[in-house]
Amino acid sequence: MLNAAPRDPAALPRLVLTVLALALLWPGLRLSELDLGVLVQGDNARSMARFVSAFWPPEHGSEFLALLGRATLETLAIATAGMSLALLIAFPAALLASRALSLSALPRGGRPAWWARLLRWPVRGLLIVLRSVPEIVWALLFVRAVGLGPTAGVLAIAITYSGMLGKVYAEIFESVDARPSRALLVAGSSRLAAFAYGILPNAAAEMLSYTVYRWECAIRASVVMGFVGAGGLGQQIDLSLRMFAGGEVASMLLTFLALVLLADQLSRFLRARLT
Repeated sequence: MLNAAPRDPAALPRLVLTVLALALLWPGLRLSELDLGVLVQGDNARSMARFVSAFWPPEHGSEFLALLGRATLETLAIATAGMSLALLIAFPAALLASRALSLSALPRGGRPAWWARLLRWPVRGLLIVLRSVPEIVWALLFVRAVGLGPTAGVLAIAITYSGMLGKVYAEIFESVDARPSRALLVAGSSRLAAFAYGILPNAAAEMLSYTVYRWECAIRASVVMGFVGAGGLGQQIDLSLRMFAGGEVASMLLTFLALVLLADQLSRFLRARLT
């Protein structure tokens, strides 16, 4: 006689969680007023088709391509400069915010330094504030302060992404095996050496992958912020849309796609070199 298949002990909890998720999803859909049927009502579908058809063929004139090249380089510069400034803030903040594995919190004698416990929560609060405000809001603020141009975009990315990077870096430090760093400390190593040789090598690949991903996000963000006057491809897309130049918009969107593909390949290459 065949034995009955064993019963999955996690089946009931999974079912309960699924039902709970569906129960929470329905009010959310109602509050968001999601109505996909409106896409095909009346002339909506034909209007969208006419709008998309205006994007073909992409503009490829020499004068426009020169303008596109400058805007693309400006977008890359905004994203890269903003990320560089964000790293200058995020890395030391992550060291202070990490509970157990950071430079400030690596204990001697089993107890973290008192100043590490004192600084940790204010730094975490600062990171929350920095990443809570969307970068486009910061861009609007800096456009008012410094005027139109890339500077506003760089500062907006630096502030918002420093909060994001700092939080994730701190969590990566905490997820790394602490035994190598503690062994170094027991052997008389300094906290800096324990962090550099016990934690950072194991965290480097994940940190690098996330940093490149955030650089890709910064490229997208710089395009969006261009619509409020922060320069780059976004500002050119906004101008082309205002002039109903669909071919120019198509060329810029294809360029943006190429930038995202470039970031993806760069991430793969760097991860392969570190693993």
